Amino acid sequence: MTPKERWQRVFHYQAVDRIPCYEFGYWAELYAEWHEQGLPREITTEAQLDAFFGYDRRTGFPVNVDLSPRFEYKVLQEDEHHMVVQDTNGSIGEVNKDGSSSIPHFLSFPVKNRDDWARFKERLNPDTPGRLPADALERAARLRESNLPVGINIGSLFGRPRDWMGFETIAMMVYDDPWLVEDMVETMCNLIIETIKPALRLVQFDCAGGWEDMAFNNGPIISPKMFRDLVAPRCKRIADLLRQHGVDVIWTDCDGNITQLVPHWLEAGYNCLFPIEVRAGTDPVALRQRHGRDLLLLGGFDKMALLAGREAILAELKRLEPTVAEGGFIPHVDHRTPAGVKLADYWYYVREKKAMLGWTPEEIMDCEAARCLTS
Repeated sequence: MTPKERWQRVFHYQAVDRIPCYEFGYWAELYAEWHEQGLPREITTEAQLDAFFGYDRRTGFPVNVDLSPRFEYKVLQEDEHHMVVQDTNGSIGEVNKDGSSSIPHFLSFPVKNRDDWARFKERLNPDTPGRLPADALERAARLRESNLPVGINIGSLFGRPRDWMGFETIAMMVYDDPWLVEDMVETMCNLIIETIKPALRLVQFDCAGGWEDMAFNNGPIISPKMFRDLVAPRCKRIADLLRQHGVDVIWTDCDGNITQLVPHWLEAGYNCLFPIEVRAGTDPVALRQRHGRDLLLLGGFDKMALLAGREAILAELKRLEPTVAEGGFIPHVDHRTPAGVKLADYWYYVREKKAMLGWTPEEIMDCEAARCLTS
């Protein structure tokens, strides 16, 4: 089978020769740690590390469903340890110079009121040139011949407005000025739909994925009712368009405890979850039991098991195995592999997971990791 066929068949509950193996990135600090433990020093990127472990690949057609133009990145102040910067969203934040934290300490955000929004939304015009690549026709022709799963980005309805207002402001603004928040969500929906329409005419996609990150470990930023009334109808418009073009694997990337939002995503036509953050209370096994085969799963392996060692790694794989065997589930870590995970333990995880996914011993060992790490 080709990678495309495996992807399509797994997510339609059909038999495969083996389930695809993907992963969801690594903390930046991990590379230096693993270089000291035997990882070749020339491996410094996520793509290189994925290839090292012999993971499957996906591809996509790039569309810009975000700010255009973006703001200029500027360093506004700096001292020995910190910088105050304006990022490409227009937000001002303090960052560590040593890169030890990937999340800035934000000081201000570009959208505080309707006047700010009126100026800001000019950057969200779907007719802005460059929303599709200049070589779109050539890319589309290559993708039509590809044996890899092909995806398209369907952006964000609420998560990006949260970035532009800040968590506290948008959490209050849904009460203080609901019109403003609804206009932001509607603007994003229109941008996404109008941008992906021409791409859908060029390429037959296997999946579509968006991003929200609108929940913490106690639940979503806004109530499920607000989500149902404000966000879900726009999700449905996007999902309906995708399904008209044969795209029926549709997910959103949302960390945190999203269990209260899952029914509304499903009702709107978003039928896949990613990355399924276990420690936050989003358990793939429980979700499948609750929602059945209507729900597809991508992720859901508790990353903290990697820190706990081989016994915990195997136990977590065994916990997921019956649900994986049902179909519609490609497991991988539920967020980036954290610093502190031993390279030898991670290689154990890779081997055991591939075995669970039905890879033959020869397929498991057919990667650079096997040649470098197996004594």
